[in-house]
Amino acid sequence: MSNTALPPLVLHYIFDPLCGWCYAAAPLVKAARGVPGLTVQWHAGGMLTGSHRRTITPDWRDHVIASDRRIAEMTGQPFGQAYFDGLLGDIGAPLDSEPPTTALLAAEELGGKGLEMLSREQQAHYVEGRRISEPAVLRELAADIGLDAAAYDAAYARMTGAATQKHIAESRQWLGMVQGQGFPTLALEFDHPEQRDQRAVQRIDIGPWLGDVPGWTAQLAEWARQVGELGNGAEGQGPDAGACGPDGCELPQR
Repeated sequence: MSNTALPPLVLHYIFDPLCGWCYAAAPLVKAARGVPGLTVQWHAGGMLTGSHRRTITPDWRDHVIASDRRIAEMTGQPFGQAYFDGLLGDIGAPLDSEPPTTALLAAEELGGKGLEMLSREQQAHYVEGRRISEPAVLRELAADIGLDAAAYDAAYARMTGAATQKHIAESRQWLGMVQGQGFPTLALEFDHPEQRDQRAVQRIDIGPWLGDVPGWTAQLAEWARQVGELGNGAEGQGPDAGACGPDGCELPQR
């Protein structure tokens, strides 16, 4: 992977807007955006698209509610009564990842607001109990983050269909490349310490940091510092110094 015109340290975030554990990781992604020297690049993987689209059923409600309560206990992420008692009881409500992904792409095109739109979608779904698979709801959410209605409508139309499907396909390629098993998957990309014209990519197990934003932030800052030292020519430095193999480069963790 060439390092041409890439930031020194990139955090790749592979997720789905309708994934509960991605909502669990949302505080970590938000914190990462504030770490100096690090850039967050997002990839929406289309968890509920194509033949995997579905609607809310009693079985689905039973499947997700225990997981959602565990997420709340582990991370403190809020789940609203409008979600538990409203949306999850809204039998037949659509669960389709493609429309909210199209909305993310439209928001990103309009000033790089994809992650802001994701946050608003997650709040609408998990707290307000709204149907974020419906374009009319997404249009309201776009207005909530300050996007001009006409500009958003035009961008959404451009991103509908082939553009969204291309993004999903590329996101799944990233998932396969970093050997991720599902959503969310996070990976760091940085200059290879031994082959300076190449980039190294290492998947991160975020489990230890769910619910521990300060610890996560400190670890990212340390990795950014190591990458900065490597970029300045320090020998033996970098987040994966001396730990690169045929399957990738390992990052030291706390």
